[in-house]
Amino acid sequence: MTAATSDAPALLHPTRSRYSAVAMSLHWLIAALMIGNIGLAWYFNTLKGPAEVAPLMLHKSIGITVLLLTLVRIAWRFVGAPPKLPDSLRPWEKWIAKASHGLFYLLMLGLPLTGWAMVSASPLIKVHPTVLYGLIHWPAFPFPGLDSDALHDLRKTLKFSHGTLAKLAYVLITLHVAAALKHQFFDGDNVMARMVPFVPLRGREA
Repeated sequence: MTAATSDAPALLHPTRSRYSAVAMSLHWLIAALMIGNIGLAWYFNTLKGPAEVAPLMLHKSIGITVLLLTLVRIAWRFVGAPPKLPDSLRPWEKWIAKASHGLFYLLMLGLPLTGWAMVSASPLIKVHPTVLYGLIHWPAFPFPGLDSDALHDLRKTLKFSHGTLAKLAYVLITLHVAAALKHQFFDGDNVMARMVPFVPLRGREA
């Protein structure tokens, strides 16, 4: 058996205790992009006029990138199931872990979709169309049959939804990091090691 063949199962399917290298890469890349985009939104909301355009364009580009990477991540889950949670976790902890993962997928899809739809419903989309990283023209979200008043009302609803999801992201990211640190430094289990390659596995799973 060649080295390439022997490595294939490790790439396509997570080991007993860790996510696959692809799953880890997608996780950390999406996390970095989302946190960076939150900071970028805070920044351009302090600006007015033409100064706001460039960071807003970058914000939109990153958002669409997160959307596309999330679709890849969902597809990857069908290739290899995630590793089982440690047996030391209580049933309610496992339920919370699964629920938080579901909410993160809601955010990773909902934030870019509502943002894309929101800017598409604005009349400014004709002046400042979405161009990803200044290179790729991205289409506006279609709203056939809606007049300007209906688009205005829709944009307000989408803005509220986008802002609400952003606030949920603040809470969920904070709780997620706090939970990972708790498992690593107080519970002493392998929850954090499942997604962080340089964190050593403990106990019989090592």
